Amino acid sequence: MAYHADAMKAEDREVLTWQRLGDAIEDLARQVHESDFEPSIVIAIARGGMIPAGALTYRLGIKLTDAINVEFYTDVHQTLPDPVLLAPMLDTESIAGRQLLVVDDVADSGRTLALVVKLLHGFGADVRSAVLYTKPSTIVEPDYCWKQTDRWIVFPWSDKPPLD
Repeated sequence: MAYHADAMKAEDREVLTWQRLGDAIEDLARQVHESDFEPSIVIAIARGGMIPAGALTYRLGIKLTDAINVEFYTDVHQTLPDPVLLAPMLDTESIAGRQLLVVDDVADSGRTLALVVKLLHGFGADVRSAVLYTKPSTIVEPDYCWKQTDRWIVFPWSDKPPLD
């Protein structure tokens, strides 16, 4: 199995360091804070959105957080035909009528983000989305984004292969 850091030649990669992640979170938090949106719950799209979502909860002073599990990428450059929701599911009764900030690492095709936002809207939530990166190929524009790139992104939490 390949991992993010060895997916492409160095010149074809966007490398996000832990330091730059801090800058990205600060920028995203300011975007949310300066908008008229005041989320009461942050929902991470697992797995990639968990670290950015957790950091945003602290910077925005939001105590309530949850995650929704979606599988789409099965390996580097390999996806399922469509994103699939995985158990355990969210407590949907507690999100009705609430303002939710959905966070992911990247809107690549945008299909995962579109699925999650549509699902949460369907439960009566007011939903906005934030991502670290968008790709030109995305079908959905997140409400908040730090940077756009067309390169393969190496995140600091996935730059090494899994332990054997």
